[in-house]
Amino acid sequence: MKIEVIKDKLQIVVGKASRLASKHLSLPILSNILLITKGGFLTVRATNLEMGVEYKIPVKVEKEGEIAVPAGVLSSFISNLGNVKSVSLEVTNGKLTISSSGAKATINGTASDDFPTIPKAEGSTFSFTPEFLLKGFKSVYYAGAVGNLKPELSSVYLYQDGEDIVFVATDSFRLAEKKVPFKKTATSFQPVLVPIKNVTELIRILEEEKDEVKLSIGKGQLSLEGDGLLATSRLVEGSFPDYRQIMPKTFATEAVVLKEDLISSLKLTTLFSDRFNQLHVSLEPKKKLFELSAKSGELGESSASVSSALTGEPLQGNFNHRYIADCLNALSADSVAFKFSGENKPLLISGVGETSFLYLVMPMNR
Repeated sequence: MKIEVIKDKLQIVVGKASRLASKHLSLPILSNILLITKGGFLTVRATNLEMGVEYKIPVKVEKEGEIAVPAGVLSSFISNLGNVKSVSLEVTNGKLTISSSGAKATINGTASDDFPTIPKAEGSTFSFTPEFLLKGFKSVYYAGAVGNLKPELSSVYLYQDGEDIVFVATDSFRLAEKKVPFKKTATSFQPVLVPIKNVTELIRILEEEKDEVKLSIGKGQLSLEGDGLLATSRLVEGSFPDYRQIMPKTFATEAVVLKEDLISSLKLTTLFSDRFNQLHVSLEPKKKLFELSAKSGELGESSASVSSALTGEPLQGNFNHRYIADCLNALSADSVAFKFSGENKPLLISGVGETSFLYLVMPMNR
């Protein structure tokens, strides 16, 4: 291999790919990035077996070839080259030499034969703007479970519902659902579960994309394709809970508040929450009182009243304040509706006049 490449373009794709390179005791090759030159392009590949990416950029090729080199070393060296315009890469005797004006490094490489390929999901394919998928994933992924004890709960659930694609995540203590309308086509897909840890990387990738992307969903895999991009995530096998059955249908008490007022009140009270993040909520519709309070044995206590429109019965309850705050960025409406199904029963949060997003929070025991 012998090529010349624009330094900034190389730095960007190597930096992106490095995020997926991982230390793996039984497969040390995965801590490397694979570089392949062919047909006037450089392909940069990385994978952790759960997810893989390939980025392709145009380069000046004198000699085609490929080599795997440590991701961290390569990324760090390129990013510290400064304001140079171009970089030369050459492979000789299993070593990669990187040179530019005033700097040079030789990195020990690894044979590329054992480096995994990045498959493309074969199945239903849709074209979307990055914003479409970002809106769905970012609205719900934070509600998924951390860890792998229940993989189906450590996932974002995607399915089609009429002319919507629905994104759902839950950790069994809270649940977020986002419906994103799309132009209905003859193409359809079976419901899938995308691992949360891969969703966070897909979000980063989508935030870096400007043009339309293709989403392909096949057996056990989901792929994103863009200009010079291929990203493939494995899918989780399993069944997502039938969450619609737990969504409350009737409500004892309802409150409507301005989102900014709620955020301010949460900031004041949660400074004093205990190690369980407990927030006490008290509603008295006849007195037009919606109060938030928190108490800590170490720090003290605080309370704040939120200006609101209230209907229904008096009610008190305890909720994890982080769970309430987490959903607010997903609400586009200026006003937030709190719908309580009763004492020690779930709370449903939504934006006023906004039907595409629902958020369910389970109460905490005292």
